Amino acid sequence: MSIGEAKEAFSRDTQDVPQQRPAHGRASGPLLVFILSDSIRGHLSQSRGIAGWLSRFTGADIVEIDVPRITGKRRVELLKVKGRRLPKMNSCDILVWLDETGGSALFDTMKRELASRKLTGKDALFLAAGGSAAPFALALAKMTRGKSCVLMTPSALGTAPFDFAVVPAHDRPKLTPNLLATLGAPNAIFPDELERKGWELAELYPPVESAERRWGLLVGGDDANYAVTADWVRRTIAPIFSAAAKEEADLYITTSRRTTPEAEEALTRLAAGRSHVRMLLLASRDEFNPVAGMLGLCSRLFVTEDSVSMVSEAITAGREVFLLRTDRKGKLRVALQDLTAWLVRRKLLPPGLLWGKPRFDALFDVLERRGFLKEMQPRALRRSSAGGASLHADGPVLNEARRAAEWIVERWGESGKDNGK
Repeated sequence: MSIGEAKEAFSRDTQDVPQQRPAHGRASGPLLVFILSDSIRGHLSQSRGIAGWLSRFTGADIVEIDVPRITGKRRVELLKVKGRRLPKMNSCDILVWLDETGGSALFDTMKRELASRKLTGKDALFLAAGGSAAPFALALAKMTRGKSCVLMTPSALGTAPFDFAVVPAHDRPKLTPNLLATLGAPNAIFPDELERKGWELAELYPPVESAERRWGLLVGGDDANYAVTADWVRRTIAPIFSAAAKEEADLYITTSRRTTPEAEEALTRLAAGRSHVRMLLLASRDEFNPVAGMLGLCSRLFVTEDSVSMVSEAITAGREVFLLRTDRKGKLRVALQDLTAWLVRRKLLPPGLLWGKPRFDALFDVLERRGFLKEMQPRALRRSSAGGASLHADGPVLNEARRAAEWIVERWGESGKDNGK
C-alpha cells in the first residue's frame, strides 16, 4: 500500500466508534477520568487505552497526573505499610497520608479539575496501573466518593478495595465481582487511528514504493526470565533479514529500553548496507516511539516473547503476528520453572503455581489456539504475505482496553454497592 493509498484508507470510515454523549449527560459512566501515572511507559499505555475508550463511550475528559516518586525505605513505609491501611482510613487520615507522601498537590489538582467542569467526585474515575500509583487512586477516590480502578494487582493493597480491577488472566487473579481478567495486557492502540499513524511514520522513513510488502520487527530485551543477546540477534534476526530481501519486503525495526547495547550493536551491524531496512530505531538513542506507526504500516509483525505488552499491541492492531522466542536466563531458575511446569502438566500442582517463562507460555498457547498469533518457524519466512493487510479483515479481534471500558460502563451504577460505598 502506498502512502497515498494509506491516506485514502484513513479517510474512509475505519471503525464503528461509539458516539460521545454530552459532557454533562447522565448516561452510565464517568464524566472525568483521572490517570494517576508513575511514568512507566507500559503502565501508561494500559491506562490511556482504557481511559481513551471510556472517553469515546461517555464523552469523559481525561486528566493525567504524575504521582510522587518515592524510593527506598520511605516507599516501603508509606506505600506498602501505611498504604495498606488506606481502605479503613477516614478523610483526615488520608489527608495526613497524602501530605506525608508528597501527594497533597494531587488533591489540589483534582479539586481544580472537578470545579472547572462543575463536577463532583461521584462523576470521576481514578485510574492507576502499578503499585506506586494505585494507592493514590484509591486515596483520591475515597476523599471524593468517586470510583477507583486498578490495573494489575498492587502487592500491598490487592484488588479488593477498588471498585474496578483489570488484571491479566496469566497473573491467575482470584475472580471476584469487581475484577475483570484480560487476555494479555490492555493497551493504547486504537485500530481506527493506525492508518494515519502508518503514513505519518512513512513520511519520516519512506518505504520503497515498489516494495510488495512491509514487515515490522519489535525487539525487546533482558529481564529475569529472558535474554536478548548479540548471538541471539545473529541466529534469529539474520534469517528474517534474508527472507525480507528475497520477498522484496521493507523492514521497520525498533528496540526497547531493555535491549542491551551489545544486542543493539549486533542489529546495527546486521542492518548495515541493506537497502530494504527502511528504519532501525534504537530506543537507547531515540526517544521517539514508532510502534503505533509500525503497526499501521506493516502487514506482518515479528515480536519477541519477553514483552506481553508488545505482543498485545501487535495483536490489537489486527496484523499477522509471529512470536520470536528468545534465550533464557539463569540455569537454576530455568530448571525450577521447568520442574514446576512439569508438575502442573502432571496435575500434581495447580496451574496457579506456574511462574516465570512457563506462565507466559500458557498465555501464548491460548493466543495461538485462538488464532491471534503464530509461533515463529523457518517455514513462515518462505510463505508470501499480503502487502497491506486490512485492519478489518475477517478474523479474530482482540481489544482488551475496549472490553475493559465497556465492562466499567456496564457496572458503573452498581460498583459502589458491591464495595459497600
